[in-house]
Amino acid sequence: MSEHDITKALEIWTLQTLLNISIICGILSAGLAVMQDYWRALEERLSLRVSIELWQVFTTMIVDFLLVVTVVIGFMLLNPDIMADIKMAVPFGPIATILFAAALGLRLFHGGQDVASPNFVRALYLLFAANVVNIAGFTFVIEAASEEYLAKHPSAAWEYIKTHFRSSDNLELAQATFWICFPILAAVCAWGVASALRKLAAAKDK
Repeated sequence: MSEHDITKALEIWTLQTLLNISIICGILSAGLAVMQDYWRALEERLSLRVSIELWQVFTTMIVDFLLVVTVVIGFMLLNPDIMADIKMAVPFGPIATILFAAALGLRLFHGGQDVASPNFVRALYLLFAANVVNIAGFTFVIEAASEEYLAKHPSAAWEYIKTHFRSSDNLELAQATFWICFPILAAVCAWGVASALRKLAAAKDK
């Protein structure tokens, strides 16, 4: 095996691992966001006001941090060259990234961090929808039945899924997914930036 082959294999392994990490981070962000009663129960055990405020900040920021990681990795992997190299579930993964980005925008710039805000529930719905899409893609496409399994247990359904919904095996669908999902993701990001700028302008006017 040449040095180029080793380098390429390491690159693919790293990118595939990042994709798996982003899926895990998405699941964790939704799980931690929905655990509001649990956070409040733990908060009641804190006595000092400073510790309570720090706890509230931590429980909010950990969800947003995981969401940022998920969106950044998803944005980075939504790339024609990368999609041709790794096993990405298309259009599952890119659609999930768009939903995660919309949830992050609601949480950061439209009051979605506040449990009392309607946008908290909307962001939560987006998180759950994104995770359903991601988990379906991971389970049925990325980790579909292996060649060893299919050699002993032939399945037309698994073969169809692997050859039609993996970005590395269906370059046409991967390209179509990129040209549709990338502009939408860019628009969601632009909406987030515009929301942030409006909040900054409003703060200056005060």
